[in-house]
Amino acid sequence: MSKRLLTIGVLSILVGVAVPLRAHHSFGAAYLEDDMIEVSGSIVEFQYRNPHSWVFVQGRERNGLGGARIYAAEWVSTSQLEREGIEKNTLRTGDEVVIWGSPSRNPSDTRLHLKRIERKDGWSWRGRAQAR
Repeated sequence: MSKRLLTIGVLSILVGVAVPLRAHHSFGAAYLEDDMIEVSGSIVEFQYRNPHSWVFVQGRERNGLGGARIYAAEWVSTSQLEREGIEKNTLRTGDEVVIWGSPSRNPSDTRLHLKRIERKDGWSWRGRAQAR
């Protein structure tokens, strides 16, 4: 009986570890990580949350194609942002920014994986440990 309980316990632990690992996605599965687009506009919302923060920008791509629309830029977790000095009030609605990121694999989607952001007042984030 104890061998059976040990087997059930080990299997329970393995399932408990595997489910969270499977739940977190790779950015490469959702975005074209080798491509980059540039969007200029104003922040309409900043969601400072886990597992990833989001920056929503109403603007247009710098190549001039298409009209203004809202781009959803997926960022990193709040703990990663905090380590780099970025807080929930660092970005505010109405801030004029330029963002760079990898576009969604779905060409009709306006999501991107945020790689760099610059605010008009000179503040910028260029990846890990680059905020100023």
